[in-house]
Amino acid sequence: MSLLLGDADVPPTFEQNAAGRSAFLFTCDHYGRLLPQKLGDLGLPEDELRRHIAWDIGIAGVAEALSNHLDAQLIAQRYSRLVIDCNRPPDAANSIPRLSELTMIPGNEALSREAAETRRREIFDPYHHRIAEIIEQRSRENKPTVLVALHSFTPVYAGVARPWHIGTLYHRDTTLPPRLLKALRAEAGIVVGDNEPYAVSDQTDYTIPVHGEARGLINTGIEIRQDLIEDESGQQQWAERLARILGEIEASLRAQRIIDFQGEERI
Repeated sequence: MSLLLGDADVPPTFEQNAAGRSAFLFTCDHYGRLLPQKLGDLGLPEDELRRHIAWDIGIAGVAEALSNHLDAQLIAQRYSRLVIDCNRPPDAANSIPRLSELTMIPGNEALSREAAETRRREIFDPYHHRIAEIIEQRSRENKPTVLVALHSFTPVYAGVARPWHIGTLYHRDTTLPPRLLKALRAEAGIVVGDNEPYAVSDQTDYTIPVHGEARGLINTGIEIRQDLIEDESGQQQWAERLARILGEIEASLRAQRIIDFQGEERI
């Protein structure tokens, strides 16, 4: 029996384009900012719940448009990262944050082990189980999977301005990140981060290490600066840019038979 999500709450996962023909599988861990009704507002005013501490501003629109442009499958997570962060190992200290940037989260103070496990069981686990199911199904169908985790980042953090417009995040994969970096750096007028503003690691991330690296999938993370995608126009522009670049990369990977619908991926 559910102890957190009630009849009025939506499921944690959002899926789009399940029959998409592209090799790309897009994930969006911080897509939404919903709160389960039983948690109220976590003790926060609405203006705090609209900030980056609650979700990745703008990335939902980019993810949906990009999925449509490339005919690629998308799976996203609807609940706020303040309930549980779906891109953190559940045993990490900031999996359920009591402090985010300079904001205290009253609803996360003195949280019992049972309450934390309930959030994991009802939000984190269904989302990640579904990603695993999708990848396994694609494998059974001999459909290659190139995993791309989509995120957005704040223009200023801890008082320091971030110059990058977009960053490619990676750890162990050597196939997609260098190709993506090269293509982005060929674009006029944008500053591209190489593992900036963050780098992927087993300690700070979950989606790429668990679903990408552990399975040997070609993978990368993408971070877009939020002031560039706050409105629909910016979201569409960046989705179109990424669709063009990623489409060219996918065609190149197929031409080189690094990925192939008729067989296993070659890395």
